[in-house]
Amino acid sequence: MNWKEVPVAVTGGASFIGSHLVDKLCALGASVTVIDNLSSGTLENLAQSPKIDFVRLDLEYASISDIRKILRGNDIVFHLAAIHGGRGYIDSHPADVCSNFAIDHHVIESATMAGVENVVIASSACVYPPKLQSRYDTDYQLQESDTDSFHLDEPLSADLEYGWAKLMGEVQLNAFIKQYGLKGSSVRFVTAYGERENETHAIVALIHKANEKMNPYVIWGTGEQSRDFTYVSDIVDGTVLAAEKVRDGTSINLGTGKRFKLKEVASLVFDLMNFHPELAFDTSKPMGVVSRALDISRARELLGWEPKVSLREGLERTVKWYVRTHVPTGKVNEVLLMERQVAPTANPIFSSTSGAPMVQRGEN
Repeated sequence: MNWKEVPVAVTGGASFIGSHLVDKLCALGASVTVIDNLSSGTLENLAQSPKIDFVRLDLEYASISDIRKILRGNDIVFHLAAIHGGRGYIDSHPADVCSNFAIDHHVIESATMAGVENVVIASSACVYPPKLQSRYDTDYQLQESDTDSFHLDEPLSADLEYGWAKLMGEVQLNAFIKQYGLKGSSVRFVTAYGERENETHAIVALIHKANEKMNPYVIWGTGEQSRDFTYVSDIVDGTVLAAEKVRDGTSINLGTGKRFKLKEVASLVFDLMNFHPELAFDTSKPMGVVSRALDISRARELLGWEPKVSLREGLERTVKWYVRTHVPTGKVNEVLLMERQVAPTANPIFSSTSGAPMVQRGEN
């Protein structure tokens, strides 16, 4: 697909994965509008892609009319906006993450009314049944058919309120495809990590503790829980390919198909940071399912996609970024591990009490 001058919108585009997606789309030549309320994203995340239109808007409370006006004229909407965080956050904020039901509906309905052709929504491996992820040292890889958002006559299960909200986002997309002819797809992310991620997520939490020289070094849970850790550039590449190649609402796993125990990842972080503390394990803290990895056969078949970045290479990049951008304080900030930090902005262009969208135009 030739992306040059293709008008696209990215909701949540100032946040972790969203900002990397914006960078990719701008590099491809697309004309990008970013919609974000800056609750966890920052304008600094968009510094590498200045030629964008930025709209500060809270999609949970905005009117359908306002969102429709912003989305009109775009060919593709990448919907990544969500109330999200790592395991500690989603475990302790069940009501907050339920806001995603409303956010998803507002965006999908507005996109349909605005005449958007294609909507790609960011889903999650949390849509899968926890029972399939309850055994240590399993080799089972989660398949899209384990949670099929097209088959509503069959039992469904998901991981906490966050997982249910993501699953219902897929169901809503399929409903608009069925009723109104909208086109789109759902990409299921799993334990994404990389530069610009915050400390509520596993990898950056591990790096934060090492950067602060925590000793004894506390790992949440038993340390035996395993995950499919996927570097952000691989997630972004798969998301772009989904926009190009899938339009019928099909859900697609984006992972590596490999699993690493949390204590193994911590050991890699220690090696990279030349820090070798004593370990302690806190099983009172949220740890989630005990084993999770995705089957990526469908992504290979439909997208021609393969993850390119190894765990060690991705960790090297993430550690280098974190150390460069975070000054140690000598103490682990427990609040950072549990709470999304509202990103302040001193830019007066965003000072408004009218409730209307606040718009900053790029250089193009």
